[in-house]
Amino acid sequence: MDERARNWAEQRTFDGLALTLAEVLDSKSGTRVSVVIPAHDEAGTIGPIVTCIREELVSGCGLVDELVVIDSDSTDRTAAIADGAGALVFSAADIRPELGWRPGKGEAMWKSLLVTTGELVVFIDADLTNFDSRYVTGLVAPLLRHHDVSLVKGFYDRDLAILTDGASQGGRVTELTARPLMSLWWPELAGVIQPLAGEWAARRDLLETLAFPSGYGVELAVLIDSFERLGLNAIAQVDLGLRAHVHQDLASLGAMAAEVIAAAARRRFSDAPQSDAEISHVKRSSDGTADWTTRSINLEERPALTSVRAMGSSTSTSTEAP
Repeated sequence: MDERARNWAEQRTFDGLALTLAEVLDSKSGTRVSVVIPAHDEAGTIGPIVTCIREELVSGCGLVDELVVIDSDSTDRTAAIADGAGALVFSAADIRPELGWRPGKGEAMWKSLLVTTGELVVFIDADLTNFDSRYVTGLVAPLLRHHDVSLVKGFYDRDLAILTDGASQGGRVTELTARPLMSLWWPELAGVIQPLAGEWAARRDLLETLAFPSGYGVELAVLIDSFERLGLNAIAQVDLGLRAHVHQDLASLGAMAAEVIAAAARRRFSDAPQSDAEISHVKRSSDGTADWTTRSINLEERPALTSVRAMGSSTSTSTEAP
């Protein structure tokens, strides 16, 4: 491993479960915290996540000031269940519609900055099946206790990814795509254990200066851009213990990997593709016939909100809910 990455990992890796809730609350000092859950067709898991955060961290102690679900064109009851569990729910398409909309996790995250007010923003995936409120406390603690930290990435053991030697995997796209890219192109970031983790937190004043890929490249893009803008020591990572979630098929993971590669390439090469593309998958039947399916690859990126505001009043944005 790159020596800079090794030194960073030793200094900026924290146990996200070590601090008590009382200790984290002591560091809050009036700082507003927003939790954002981007969701698409997660009716089976969204309810318990929202309920846990609301009961333990909103009404329970006041650590979280805003609990927001951004619904990205769900066809199931995700929005209704989240609302019933106590979240403030927005449709991504309805947030500042004059700015347009397209499906995608990164799009939902970018739109969330327009309807939240927290100085710290925590993102939580909506497909977790073993959610623990300590994910949130663990992620915000370094931001509250270390003022030179601006981005915190979570890492964890996965329920189905424990190897016989006791090592844990960060997920197939992480291990086969994201981490190799970082080792090759950004070796200083090789100490980030799970760069694609959906559980992460950052300061708003950083997030609003960054471009957001609309699709699954968003986590890697934010990590790289934060590093380029603020340096390695502005980033930290926290161990969140065990994580269980709904697993996706290989075709879906292939599309995710393509979007991650595109986001990295865009930050590495001036001639990297920037318009949407397609990825094809083949399934062979018992008689040898090839059945091809095609998925679109979302390569669009949203500009930094600071630049959107600078365009003028017709496209200006606000951090207040519309």
